[in-house]
Amino acid sequence: MRVSHYFEWEGQITGGHAQSVRNQRTMLERRGVAYTTAPDLSADLLHLNNMGPRSLYHARRARDRSTPVLVHAHQTAADFRESFALSNLVAPLLRPYLSRAYGLADHLICPSEHTARVLDDYCDTPRTVVSNGFDPAKIDGHDDPALREAYLDRHDLDPPVVFMVGHVIERKGLRAFVETARRMPDVDFAWFGYLNPGGGTVDRLLRSRTTTRLVRESPANCTFTGYVDEIAGAFAAGDVFFFPTKNENEGMALLEAMATGAPPVVRDIETFGWLDGGETALKETDVPGFVGALRTLLDDPERRAAVGRAAARASEAYELDAVADDLVAAYDRLV
Repeated sequence: MRVSHYFEWEGQITGGHAQSVRNQRTMLERRGVAYTTAPDLSADLLHLNNMGPRSLYHARRARDRSTPVLVHAHQTAADFRESFALSNLVAPLLRPYLSRAYGLADHLICPSEHTARVLDDYCDTPRTVVSNGFDPAKIDGHDDPALREAYLDRHDLDPPVVFMVGHVIERKGLRAFVETARRMPDVDFAWFGYLNPGGGTVDRLLRSRTTTRLVRESPANCTFTGYVDEIAGAFAAGDVFFFPTKNENEGMALLEAMATGAPPVVRDIETFGWLDGGETALKETDVPGFVGALRTLLDDPERRAAVGRAAARASEAYELDAVADDLVAAYDRLV
């Protein structure tokens, strides 16, 4: 089997979307599946990872040639909201566009049961749930005391540290993160991820005014590190993973944090229905609840360690080697 594994705008898209594509290619390499990153319709299967206009064009061409088309459903209109400047205006237009785009596929891959259910209202294309997974190699060294000390010193953090990893956008729960930190002035909060407040024109245009204001007006105990070269350092420095995201298709940073043994406090949304509240994570719905859950874990090291161990065990089912067969099986069915 030879797969055309195409990711439109590959050089521009970052974050979890890009990491998912890298994960897929790692899985294909480990399973010995040959692939090209070009939109090559001589391949046995066309796998599209971002339904921009070029991808729609290639999907139509593939259907005309009877080449099977598999589309990874990374986006929904709800997931796009509160991400970048003007995203709330664009989101309503995105839904009919994605409905048409996903309708061109012979089969969809959804990263979670939640996404699969959401897409019931978009199209009737058959779908399979395959986790984005995570690569344990990406977080190698998270348990190195020297790395922990280096990152604590670099960002002037005093443990235990409440932390988050990901793009700094409103949808990820930025307001809740800042307000929770404001109510817990004795605890250091750190958000590791792309911010670039001093970036160029494009960065300024993409970043919403609300995001800029929330970061600028955040309390002294709330640190935004910006992009970090060694992501394992973020997981080394953090003690409790705080993920108040409002909408998520899966959340790879959560899987990675769980694998390190960091107990998670998450917003109680449908996406996280697979988490056992109270055992593998603490779930809450608002800032007072987040404060209470974080206090519970911070004030009780034994409970913190127990939830962390349970979270680490639960994450094993999402390692790349555990989900690779599901992706390859979807290919086999289509080809």
